[in-house]
Amino acid sequence: MEWLFDPNIWVGLFALIVLEIVLGIDNLIFIAILADKLAPEQRDKARLIGLSLAMIMRLGLLSVMSWLVTLTEPLFHIASQPFSGRDLILLLGGLFLLFKATTELHERVEGKVHVHTGNREYASFGAVVAQIVVLDAVFSLDAVITAVGMVEQLGVMMAAVVISMAVMVLASKPLTRFVNAHPTVVVLCLSFLLMVGLSLIAEGLGFHIPKGYLYAAIGFSVVIEFLNQLARRNFLRKDAHMPLRDRTADTVLRLLGSKKRATAGEEPEETSDTVELPAFEEQERNMVSGVLSLSQRSIRSVMTNRSDISWIDLDQDSATIQGQLLETPHSFFPVSRGQLDNVVGIVRAKDLVACLAAGQEITDEYVRAPIIMPEAGGVLKVMETLKRSRQLVLIADEYGTIVGLVTPIDILEAIAGEFPDEDEQPEVQVEGPGRWRVAGSADLHHLQQVLETDALVSETDDYASLGGFMLEQFGALPELGQAIEVDGLRFEVAELLERRIATVLISRVEPQGDNA
Repeated sequence: MEWLFDPNIWVGLFALIVLEIVLGIDNLIFIAILADKLAPEQRDKARLIGLSLAMIMRLGLLSVMSWLVTLTEPLFHIASQPFSGRDLILLLGGLFLLFKATTELHERVEGKVHVHTGNREYASFGAVVAQIVVLDAVFSLDAVITAVGMVEQLGVMMAAVVISMAVMVLASKPLTRFVNAHPTVVVLCLSFLLMVGLSLIAEGLGFHIPKGYLYAAIGFSVVIEFLNQLARRNFLRKDAHMPLRDRTADTVLRLLGSKKRATAGEEPEETSDTVELPAFEEQERNMVSGVLSLSQRSIRSVMTNRSDISWIDLDQDSATIQGQLLETPHSFFPVSRGQLDNVVGIVRAKDLVACLAAGQEITDEYVRAPIIMPEAGGVLKVMETLKRSRQLVLIADEYGTIVGLVTPIDILEAIAGEFPDEDEQPEVQVEGPGRWRVAGSADLHHLQQVLETDALVSETDDYASLGGFMLEQFGALPELGQAIEVDGLRFEVAELLERRIATVLISRVEPQGDNA
């Protein structure tokens, strides 16, 4: 009875129980698949019979195997190395474990999927039980060899088999769900099989490896896996607080091969999901990103600002209006009296030209009623309005002041990038590798895609342009030449115009370690 007080015995028993449970999962899954062919009222009975037969077979194999390994009388010699019956059993068992563990690891790493395509007709109970018996015989072999390789006492082996089978009978359904939900646990236990198999081969060749080393390695791995599972659980809990839309967008962009740079302190995630696929160009990924983020953007981030609106003042003379029409390549114009806020309506450019050419005054028959929407209305609502009206939509703030307008081109630019008019320069101009000249009015969402960063746009910010971002960073109107660094990018004020930032020079800042 002294072995009852040996801590190594209890550690070996616990480790063996865990391994026996994991090794029995495949057996349990196949039993469940076979039992599924039976009528619903017979499935639990078949599952119980299958696990009971598996336990009986393993106990019988343990009795025979534990007797065979006591055969220490040398049978033959190879290069002065004696080999007994026990050595041969250990060698064959170790090779079997290495083969099975390597095969299983390969299938799981390669992502091999087994598809069950059986029909739904109920099978004979006797035929299913016969198949379960054959499967039990196959799956019991590795469990028995593992037990022999880990402990020496037959009683400990049998106790581990009985306890593990009892646990599997009581918790077969939850246990199957747990292993299927945590594939790393299966991979870890298959790694244990590799260690046990190597230990058996070494012992069969005459090299004794103390079991304590094996237990220490297994125990350390279990602790690390527990910490990994805990960290993953915390990550999933944190990830659950992200809006579903953001998680979906991130997943889609990773599948498309998004190349956005990692935020500070994070390493880029190297997984098979983030490998850039040659079938998707950068422009395609940017358009998908624009579509997925469109509903979350503010109207201010897509509209043409008040200062850039081309509008017609009806109080001006015909020659001035005609000259403005010739210089501005737009199809529709807001018309007002005196100032933009006194909007009268929307006029088509060709109607204005025809009216002025005929020397007529601009009457109400040429003027369409204006569509004015609040700034807080949302981009999707504006887009639906544009579909119905087929013109432009004016945007007003809470005080009724016109702050901008939105056209179908503005919505398209929010998705596909900039489409400059004939009288406009591109807001983002590439000056060289890692260098850009950007207008202060440039949209931050589009600029983020060009710079491959996520550090410019925040849901809590009330600005939408690069100039607004710079003013927020400086806290006041900066001086010419002032610069800041954000996420490995240098932003330098290159031009100021009427107390606003007109142009910014952006360049990548190389990490100091790369220059060493």
